[in-house]
Amino acid sequence: MRYLTMGSDPARQRRVSTIALGAMLMGTVTDEQTSFAVLDRYVEAGGTFIDTANNYAFWVNGTQGGESEQLLGRWLKSRGVGDDLTIATKVGGRPPRPAKQLSEHLEGLSPKVVKDSLARSLDNLGRDHVDLYYAHIDDYATPLEQQVETFGTLANDGTVGLIGLSNYWTWRLERYRALAAEAGLPSYDVLQYHHTYFRARTDLGGLRSKDGSIGVADGNLLSYLRAEPGLTLVAYSPLISGGYVRADRLGDESYDHAGTRVRKLALDEVVKETGATANQVVLSWLTGGDIPTVALVGASSVAQIEENLAAADLELTADQRQRLDAAGHN
Repeated sequence: MRYLTMGSDPARQRRVSTIALGAMLMGTVTDEQTSFAVLDRYVEAGGTFIDTANNYAFWVNGTQGGESEQLLGRWLKSRGVGDDLTIATKVGGRPPRPAKQLSEHLEGLSPKVVKDSLARSLDNLGRDHVDLYYAHIDDYATPLEQQVETFGTLANDGTVGLIGLSNYWTWRLERYRALAAEAGLPSYDVLQYHHTYFRARTDLGGLRSKDGSIGVADGNLLSYLRAEPGLTLVAYSPLISGGYVRADRLGDESYDHAGTRVRKLALDEVVKETGATANQVVLSWLTGGDIPTVALVGASSVAQIEENLAAADLELTADQRQRLDAAGHN
């Protein structure tokens, strides 16, 4: 397993495995016995970073979410797991009432919502702090000054370790950082966005707004991360729900463009050379590049997590990485 250190403040830093386990569907689609087996195998293999959110997975059974956090809480308690694991959860995407689908009506990031939701998450997880707390999606109704103060205060009092932001426009990230510096408060150290080898159309992929995709790691975000090496990118949906091994799983038209076809040819070459699976090559490419990146993978079986974990042992050559990087750029 490979590891990296997240966080610029030594007092808050967390050393985590570069393959994180997403628990989104645990407790709903994935039953408890299977979830426990996947979690056990992940930790046994050296995995140290588990991701959830307060709204996972409300859309499955028409709830407000919390099932994933609750299952993790039961697993943590039953295994006697302490502070060795980094547990991340999120706030801002929970529906205010039971719902079956995502809508524009979400809880938001007001100070009261953030604090109340954190208390609920800690109760679900059976912990007195959370190692990494994300704003799940930006809330324009709550001024950035308030967001900075709320999350910074929680970090200062120790209830939150690291702060993360997910699905923000890049200019909002920079404004958040400036406001935190001005106020002398902790800022974010981790950014979570959809990122993978194939490139999604930024007018379609990820979370969408009238201005295009908010949740896709585009050129603006990637160049920002290169300029700020103290930040860590957590790449969600890196395997595109099986899209690298089954063409029918690529989803909508987000990946249906010429760049995908060129990148697939390069990927197929490296897969043949390494003898690894396409998923493993993609994960190795993500976590071994010049931007500190954690690949956030889900797994509904032990076999799936075994395949993903094996990517940690795959070392791409400089030539293979150069060819993968260059594909589609000509």
